[in-house]
Amino acid sequence: MKIDDIPFGTTDWSTVPVAEYPGTTGVALWRTRQFGSIRVRMVEYTPGYLADHWCEKGHILLCLTGSLHTELKDGRHFDLTPGMSYQVADAAEPHCSSTATGAKLFIVD
Repeated sequence: MKIDDIPFGTTDWSTVPVAEYPGTTGVALWRTRQFGSIRVRMVEYTPGYLADHWCEKGHILLCLTGSLHTELKDGRHFDLTPGMSYQVADAAEPHCSSTATGAKLFIVD
């Protein structure tokens, strides 16, 4: 990733509008900022959330609160708790996330 033409700035995430994306169960609440080709998000998954698709987008993801369960299409499973992160490239390893308790994530993609 190359970061160009973004002046210094701050984000008060509580003022960024929320968009709701229903999963197979539960809801993902996205607060999104776009900086050129870089998307930065604060995402909250409600308890019981299960994604409705296999994601092939690359991300750098940091778990802030709660816990996130991520399954890769090849069958591997990973659990993130606060302070843990994962990174994956575009079209590298399809992944699907869920949470029993809810989770708050900071995501750059």
